[in-house]
Amino acid sequence: MKPVIALIILSAAASLPVGAQCCKNPETATCTCRATAMIQGEQWLDTDGNPINAHGAGMLFHNGKYYLYGEYKVGETILPDWATWECYRTDVTGVSCYSSTDLQNWKFEGLALKAHEDPEHDLHASKVLERPKVVYNAATGKFVMWAHVESADYSKAAAGVAVSDSPTGPFEYLGSFRPNNAMSRDQTIFVDDDGKAYQFASSENNATMYINELSDDYLRPTGKFTRNFIGESREAPAVFKRNGRYYVLTSGCSGWDPNQAQIAVADNIMGPWTLIGDPCTGPDADKTFYAQSTYVQPVQGKTDCYLAMFDRWNKTDLKNSRYVWLPIVWTDDDKPSIPWNDKVEIR
Repeated sequence: MKPVIALIILSAAASLPVGAQCCKNPETATCTCRATAMIQGEQWLDTDGNPINAHGAGMLFHNGKYYLYGEYKVGETILPDWATWECYRTDVTGVSCYSSTDLQNWKFEGLALKAHEDPEHDLHASKVLERPKVVYNAATGKFVMWAHVESADYSKAAAGVAVSDSPTGPFEYLGSFRPNNAMSRDQTIFVDDDGKAYQFASSENNATMYINELSDDYLRPTGKFTRNFIGESREAPAVFKRNGRYYVLTSGCSGWDPNQAQIAVADNIMGPWTLIGDPCTGPDADKTFYAQSTYVQPVQGKTDCYLAMFDRWNKTDLKNSRYVWLPIVWTDDDKPSIPWNDKVEIR
């Protein structure tokens, strides 16, 4: 039997990022871990008192520290004159990095990957850089970043790869490509227990999700891939593993506007995948709490504890988009659920 720790909901607000909590039963709220006091969707501050700026984020735990990477959004949000859809954007600045030992207090480490001055470069301010994810390759000792890179008109649909000797960077940008000659937009990277890595990417104009096996150095695809959720138009993948089974949390495709989340499960990471349904419960669950999935982070030192991370986009002022971090709860029939909490605490 797992140890029981009672969930505490706080009335006092705190401008700190939430950690995580895990409950076996949401009705009894018995937990193996809990999160620091926090109001979802409010402005979260780093240790210097500045707003945390890491959108479409991923997280890495390495040598006792968590590293948070995300789109560093500054300046005006624009809608290009040529736009035929709501492709609001800010100039590319780079990928931010924050570090923390407790998932509560986040130190700004600077830009791990910076924009480039060459107008033809993937990382020029005029282009698009989204959903950076960083993993550590134990065999090479390198930190590898994958991201969605786009031309200004969103026709490129490619993956960009960068590498570093340090989790805080600087990362060296190696270039971009379409994995297995297929479009690659919203994406994430997952490293399995055996050290093999995989990229999940929305492809075929977002209609289908590709799972691309990566080379041993994590820098390119091996050529082995599967097509999943064909015609289902799923994006914003967030992948995790529990008790030998794989889970992927996704959103639908509705631009910047919120929609209903779905979660799927598989016994093999390449599939086949079985949809379980919408894991979100509580107010506005059918809109994923007005947020969109970006990553799921296992909490180190805690049993059965997973933190689901979401963006609450402000499409006309993207730098002022906020975050929602919630625990994944396991129901009595062993299915994942993400209940809403305004604020939680972990000890």
